[in-house]
Amino acid sequence: MPDGSGFADVLAGNESYAAGYSHAGLPARAARGLAVLTCMDSRIEPLAMLGLVAGDAKILRNAGARVTEDVLRTLVLAAYLLGVTRVMVVAHTRCRMAAGGEDAVHGEIAAAGGPDTRSIAFLTTADQEASLRADVQRVRSWPYLRDVEVGGFLYDLDTGRLRQIC
Repeated sequence: MPDGSGFADVLAGNESYAAGYSHAGLPARAARGLAVLTCMDSRIEPLAMLGLVAGDAKILRNAGARVTEDVLRTLVLAAYLLGVTRVMVVAHTRCRMAAGGEDAVHGEIAAAGGPDTRSIAFLTTADQEASLRADVQRVRSWPYLRDVEVGGFLYDLDTGRLRQIC
């Protein structure tokens, strides 16, 4: 079992961050009433791409920016307890979850030495815009999320621009 020493670089980075930390007084509520669901892709900087700062929005991330049960659960909490009135679902270009089917992902994991993952649904899509529309509709029709505005967007990794899909 690893001893945790593989985190020395990020712990050192945290020391530098903490030395100038200024967010201690920020309220938990989303100042802009916004929640953003986007992909876990490390090329995406959710706050920066929207011209926001810490405290403005609730940020949710997963592989492919898919609306899962956990996302819906989190959005209910955000809407009723944390001031969220708007939800952006933001997919992106060149996403691995839109570049091949479930079987391909399971095969790549196995080829990388991973376990048999066929019991996991990775929610890949052959039609990213259709999946985005379906995910937005899922949020819009969720009975626990009344009076929340929802939009679906595609973020272009090559230009940094957002395009509203629905």
